[in-house]
Amino acid sequence: MNPALQALITIIVGVGGCVGYFYLSNQFLDKVLFVPRGKNAGRNINRANMIRPWLFLLPALLALGLYLAYPVVETLRLSLTERVTRPDGTTIYNWVGLDNYRQMMAEPKFWEALRNNAMWLLVVPALATAFGLLAAQLTDRLKWGNIAKSLIFMPMAISFVGAAVIFKLIYDMRPVDQEQIGVLNALYLYFGGTEPKAWLTVPLWNNFFLMAVLVWIQTGFAMVILSAALRGIPEETIEAAIVDGANPFQVFFKIKVPQIKGTIMVVWTTITIVVLKVFDIVFAMTNGQWGTQVLANYMYDKLFRANDWGVGSASAMVIMLLVTPILVWNVRNARKEMK
Repeated sequence: MNPALQALITIIVGVGGCVGYFYLSNQFLDKVLFVPRGKNAGRNINRANMIRPWLFLLPALLALGLYLAYPVVETLRLSLTERVTRPDGTTIYNWVGLDNYRQMMAEPKFWEALRNNAMWLLVVPALATAFGLLAAQLTDRLKWGNIAKSLIFMPMAISFVGAAVIFKLIYDMRPVDQEQIGVLNALYLYFGGTEPKAWLTVPLWNNFFLMAVLVWIQTGFAMVILSAALRGIPEETIEAAIVDGANPFQVFFKIKVPQIKGTIMVVWTTITIVVLKVFDIVFAMTNGQWGTQVLANYMYDKLFRANDWGVGSASAMVIMLLVTPILVWNVRNARKEMK
């Protein structure tokens, strides 16, 4: 079947199914289950109105249970078991408790991945938020600021794999007797370098070259959110500071930044969650080689290459445990901002 036609049918069936469900459930509620008649008419209407919101929530609750709660419970179960294939081809899962976690923590690759994730957490959210804030401030002062914002935000429209391919070409290395198509090596040789370098294999620094990809993508996200926050600052506050003799740097750091501190933290934590789950960039550029392993890539290797479902599931639980507190804090902070 043509993919476009298949997508169209899926949309029609999905939307039509939702409309049909809501219509039929309301009809059943009003005309079969709680018919408003006689002395109990008012009571029946109240009961129907109490149940009606749950009819709208039910599809979402089922989807969350099926695609969120169940996978978490199943992953936890797998992390506490060992997958064994019998001679007859059947598969069983033996309970091993925390053995998978012990095995995972005994592997140097896990600690390499954890260390690299910590480096990503320190660098990427800070740089992306800082660059986004700087871009938001500067573009608001330009006549062509909207065009600049569009250009900065454009990387957000590119997939992580697409961005990884772009930067892999930037870091490309050709033999010294060939023309360099990699921008970084071309510049390196132009400014006096003796021979091109395989940047993605340079220990430690290759992690920062990978981080640059995510910073490039997330800067646009940070800029859009922080630009909206900056525009929400009362003009009277800024004008009063200028009248009192504050220079542009003082206005920015002492007046504007403190007033959007909550938004800055939301942006920071949102990017932090993205960093903890980063996989595509590392997989497409280095596949975790040369000391660039991260937790998500480690999990993928264990699950789908080593076929070690126990340790792979244990690493997935570690990622979830790292993400959950940040996610909860982010939601709470966002709710406070809304009040």
